[in-house]
Amino acid sequence: MRHLKRTAKLGRTGTHRNRMLANMVCSLIKHRRITTTLARAKAARSVAEKMITLGKAATLHDRRLAAARLHQDEEAVKILFDEIAPTQKERRGGYTRIVRLGGRQAQRQGDAAKMVILEFVDVPVREEPAPEAKTGAGEKKSAEDAKPQEAKQEKQAAAAPA
Repeated sequence: MRHLKRTAKLGRTGTHRNRMLANMVCSLIKHRRITTTLARAKAARSVAEKMITLGKAATLHDRRLAAARLHQDEEAVKILFDEIAPTQKERRGGYTRIVRLGGRQAQRQGDAAKMVILEFVDVPVREEPAPEAKTGAGEKKSAEDAKPQEAKQEKQAAAAPA
């Protein structure tokens, strides 16, 4: 019987679940917002809130505890302690929120799992730079891009026996 055992298993072994939650919290710290299922968001929320509580104290011991829980992701720990935790100093809890998605995004296509956004409260979301456009198969290339190919084709034509 599982009386008073509240851990969400999420269909994974304990170590796999802990690694997955650590990765989700690292992504949340780096991007300030993640889209995931409702069950995973509820499980990751408790880990994220505990990390912010560690970040608010900002001692060396707390930094080492956070690094151990996030599996040595030093970049995420640095962002947590330097950028996110100071914005939450006066808040006494409830550092994250779960926003349910509506419309076509409300359920995942494969298994109809409820989709949500997990984000920090009072922390602005970072704007990701737009990826540069790459030339695809249907797009025309510039004249500079065509020159090396023309030279290559001329060499092949000259080297081929007639």
